[in-house]
Amino acid sequence: MSERVLLITGASSGIGAETGRRAARSGYRVVLAARSLDRVRDLASELGGADRALAVQCDVTDSDSQQAMVSSALEHFGRLDAVFANAGIGGSPGGFSGADPAVWRDMILTNVYGVGLTLRHTIDALKRSQGHLLVTGSAAGRATIPGSMYSATKWAVSAIGYGVREELRGTGIRVTLIEPGMVDTPFFDERPGHALKPDDVAAAVLYALAQPQHVDVNEILVRPTPPLGD
Repeated sequence: MSERVLLITGASSGIGAETGRRAARSGYRVVLAARSLDRVRDLASELGGADRALAVQCDVTDSDSQQAMVSSALEHFGRLDAVFANAGIGGSPGGFSGADPAVWRDMILTNVYGVGLTLRHTIDALKRSQGHLLVTGSAAGRATIPGSMYSATKWAVSAIGYGVREELRGTGIRVTLIEPGMVDTPFFDERPGHALKPDDVAAAVLYALAQPQHVDVNEILVRPTPPLGD
């Protein structure tokens, strides 16, 4: 894996940052993309600097920003072997009857449109490498959660994953949906008491990446083990 290149969106914290760390330990060179350039720069430095990690500022809701991200990755490392479309936001209290529509707009643009743009701008490079596309869905995209626009966006992400897999059938690109349950990340205003750790999800990503080319792990649903007595 020493020459493979993995691009991660939403890499400044949580699942994205831990996936960057695990991938670097596994021999990947990594492209770390996020809106916060300072944070991904610090992470890139931690992971070995310019030879091993590239920090890129990217707003996933902006097509030009995503194209610039991909161009920077290709200019720096010369190839892309895997892409983890991980950027996402949540939080829309009030349900469909009382939520702030501005919060919905940002969430839908990031979680759905942003994922679509990442696919749009990376697929050509992945076709050249016969690479691997991974997308962060959610257990919330497999269940009905009352009043949750976040859940609706993750249902959409699941549909994107299924649809792009069929579109890319026969190209050599593998597609994996990573679907975590509750994860203890900055995503939440208050830390959940019973949750996965970001590194648990990163381990699932690296498991999918580590499979031989003839093995296509379509989905990984990973939830915290219920506490005793539940």
